[in-house]
Amino acid sequence: MSQTANEFPTLNDAALLRSQAYLNGEWVGAATSFEVRNPADGAIVGSAPNMGAAEAQQAIDAAAAAFPAWAAKTGKERAKIMRKWFDLMIAHADDLATLMTAEQGKPLAEA
Repeated sequence: MSQTANEFPTLNDAALLRSQAYLNGEWVGAATSFEVRNPADGAIVGSAPNMGAAEAQQAIDAAAAAFPAWAAKTGKERAKIMRKWFDLMIAHADDLATLMTAEQGKPLAEA
């Protein structure tokens, strides 16, 4: 991870670092955002939208609306979706490790 104060971590796939929230199938921003900093050195890791109670309720409502379709899927169908998610995490493991360790303030070598 190559980074100095006030720089985002260097990633293989920069699209993984978003300043938006995924809400009801869409990436959405907010009127304001806040910086996410590495607690060890204060370097900026990224920024996140400053969502409030209304957005939290939208997320809850979207999850509740999506649940019947998820519950209606067979175990095999759900397993296929979860496997795809797992495969994506493995494909981006280096970038995810970079982001998570910077966010937690721990050197990647010690994580």
